[in-house]
Amino acid sequence: MDVLLRADKLTKHYGSVVALNSATFDVTDGVTGLLGSNGAGKSTAIKLFLGLIKPTSGSMQVLGVETTHNISVRARLGYMPEHDCLPNNVAATEFLTHMAQVSGLPPAQARSRAADTLRHVGLFEERYRPIGGYSTGMKQRVKLAQALVHDPALILLDEPTAGLDPGGREEMLDLVRKTHSEFGISLMLSSHLMGDVERTCDRIIVLEDGHVVQQGAVTGFTEELETLFVEVEDRRSEFVAALQRLNVNATTEDSAVMIVGASEETYDLIARALAESEAPLRRIGPRRHALTELFTGAPAAGGAK
Repeated sequence: MDVLLRADKLTKHYGSVVALNSATFDVTDGVTGLLGSNGAGKSTAIKLFLGLIKPTSGSMQVLGVETTHNISVRARLGYMPEHDCLPNNVAATEFLTHMAQVSGLPPAQARSRAADTLRHVGLFEERYRPIGGYSTGMKQRVKLAQALVHDPALILLDEPTAGLDPGGREEMLDLVRKTHSEFGISLMLSSHLMGDVERTCDRIIVLEDGHVVQQGAVTGFTEELETLFVEVEDRRSEFVAALQRLNVNATTEDSAVMIVGASEETYDLIARALAESEAPLRRIGPRRHALTELFTGAPAAGGAK
């Protein structure tokens, strides 16, 4: 697996504020989530890799090159900024054609790439409208399109679902996955929304106060445990007592009953306990780790998925 970005003890100070503190991590092929609360250092890391700011200490590699102050390397990166930065009085097709030409494509190829990219993000029919008349979701798609139009090796996305309603968030995250699956372009998605990362990314890097606190495959953090989550409509204490009489290890957690060390036989015992206690079953399933646990260190309530 190719390493696209590498940070080695990367540190950035803004005066007395430490934005990144000796952060070490790799970004490889696929879709990587850079997860952390606001102020964790995510945007600073992106700006460092883009060469927009210089580190206080430490080193980094971008596409195998030690520095980003290299035009040929930077030309292979795409960047979707968080904040609104689009020209209001320009049509999307003109803007993308210009951005493609800035990246070195000849005029005819730039126009073709602009049209293809706008089709990919679902704005082909709206391509001649001035961007200022677009909705927030459409503007986010234009920002993704301009990061993609020159066919980069890696796109850095800074809070790509910012300002979007739930439907718009789902559509944007689908586009992120589609960009990787259809074009083979890798992406690093910076977000404070754990659901976005869990739904979209293959790997995660978790930042907290400028430190890397976790990193690895998403499946490693959301894998099933040998724990069952059982929720009943009523008579929960009677249900737990029945489980204990059957020597089933059960504990209560908020509104649920957690059964540790479950096996196939456990399901039969649960059925017996439900019948004996006359407790109406609401739902049952394996409990999974949620990404929220990376921050809290404790299981998320209602963790069956």
